[in-house]
Amino acid sequence: MRAMPTTESDFAALAERHRRELHVHCYRMLGSFEEAEDLVQETLLRAWRSRADLERQEWFRAWAYKIATNACLDKIKRDGRRLPSLGSFRDVPWLQPYPDRLLAEIAPVEDEPDAALVAREAIELTFIAVIQLLPPRQRAVLILRDVLDWPAGRVAELLEIGGAAVNSALQRARATLREQLPPGRREDWASPQVSASERELLAGFIDTHERGDTEGALALIADDIRVTMPPHPWLYEGREAMATLMRQAFDDDSLGEWRLVPIGANGQPAAASYLRPPGETTFHAFKIDVLRVAEEKIAEITTFGAELFAAFGLQETL
Repeated sequence: MRAMPTTESDFAALAERHRRELHVHCYRMLGSFEEAEDLVQETLLRAWRSRADLERQEWFRAWAYKIATNACLDKIKRDGRRLPSLGSFRDVPWLQPYPDRLLAEIAPVEDEPDAALVAREAIELTFIAVIQLLPPRQRAVLILRDVLDWPAGRVAELLEIGGAAVNSALQRARATLREQLPPGRREDWASPQVSASERELLAGFIDTHERGDTEGALALIADDIRVTMPPHPWLYEGREAMATLMRQAFDDDSLGEWRLVPIGANGQPAAASYLRPPGETTFHAFKIDVLRVAEEKIAEITTFGAELFAAFGLQETL
């Protein structure tokens, strides 16, 4: 048995070991990287202020998850945010990507050897968007039970509800996911590793975009390609819509020259784009494209702004 730290520096060291997994937990609950950052800060501040309530250091992780979950539930209630339907990612304007590089920071948990691996799963954009459809408590139950693999009794204790309420919320949440997730992913919500073929498609995506090769880029996409750009309410579907977007990006001399860098986001292949305006020598951070691949083609592109370049370990200029 280890007593809780009594100094701020020792407490900070303990809290830091769990910061990243708490951040991922809040990200799943909220769908926003930046809002999750704020909620983790709030969680650790609440924990520090109420540290006298916890006697044993071994209980810190579960206690911190309780504080973080309740902070997320409070925020969702306070903001009145509820997703009534999900036709595409444009319906989730607060959606942001999560850098794969940060998932590696999730530390192993004592007495729970698989906890770090589990915490890195179920991070795909589709999964994150779909669970935004769930009422807040269902969302929390699903994440704690099916993603983090917590036992029902532990979840009931964390949420201060009965075991029957946990099971009922989980059944309803699972039913929603089975209805909303794509075929083939309705039972398996874990995030697969990026495959060699996906890396090859990403390399082709980068090469054709840097060369301004519209026809080459179109050869990489599915006929029913979908492009969204949260937080903007824009939706582009099909090959013709994609061709129009590419011509605007490639053929407009007033835009300049593109440079793309391969990255990983949400366990999916992604690219960060820099743009060098005409007459300048510097490439500036412009956007992040996250790809979803199906049947060896790019089936979906979700484009985000440059706000999270630093989180992806990227420079603002090249």
